[in-house]
Amino acid sequence: MAIALPLRVSRPFDFRLALGIPIFLMGLMLLLDPTALDFSIARMFYVPGAGFIGRQSYWLENILHDRAKQVVILVFVLLLIAFLVSRVSSKLHEWRRPLGYTILAMALTTSIVTPLKAVTAVHCPWSLSDFGGSETYTPLLSHRAQTLKPGRCWPGGHASTGFSLLALFFALRDRHSQGARIALGVALGLGAIFSVGRMMQGAHFLSHNIWTLLLDWVICVLLYRWLLYRPEARALKTREKSVAGLEKG
Repeated sequence: MAIALPLRVSRPFDFRLALGIPIFLMGLMLLLDPTALDFSIARMFYVPGAGFIGRQSYWLENILHDRAKQVVILVFVLLLIAFLVSRVSSKLHEWRRPLGYTILAMALTTSIVTPLKAVTAVHCPWSLSDFGGSETYTPLLSHRAQTLKPGRCWPGGHASTGFSLLALFFALRDRHSQGARIALGVALGLGAIFSVGRMMQGAHFLSHNIWTLLLDWVICVLLYRWLLYRPEARALKTREKSVAGLEKG
């Protein structure tokens, strides 16, 4: 006798577009140097002789940077606790894989920032001679000018804190479509706000934060494909194996 088992099938998702568009945009930024645009926007927040308008801002530094980052870290900790509880809780058991995906995606999108900063050695706007500093500007793939203080400003660490929440969109898209849309809006909104805040402080150029968004999106998409995406054919195959195993038992 056939045994009915719950079958959860992922909604259709075009991975070619989801990966192709960001990879194309990355290539475009490498081909078409965004320096002119970066500098034009940075000058909007820079006052000659005084520095960047947000550099000494209590609200931007202590609230939007430090406290906001702590809130996202708290969200990560709560998700980690929920994942651990899901091992013993029947109510959370079906959310175990989405929770694990979210934790892994958030961890990867934020943890890649530090090694990439060390490898690229890109300086922050506030360190450049063009904006009152002492360092020489060089594009992303160019050889760095000699300096005793290598830069640590690409990609955007704080932007990645906000964009890491893109993981919630993918964790929810096959289970709660409305919640997924809300999560996507929150992730993009927070990432954008964090990005603008740091640009006002002179910590990043616009292109730094766009790169961060693209990298985080690609990581989330790849992990979604690997851990969560279950098209109808694969879901049906899994169900058939489970039924066969139960019937043999």
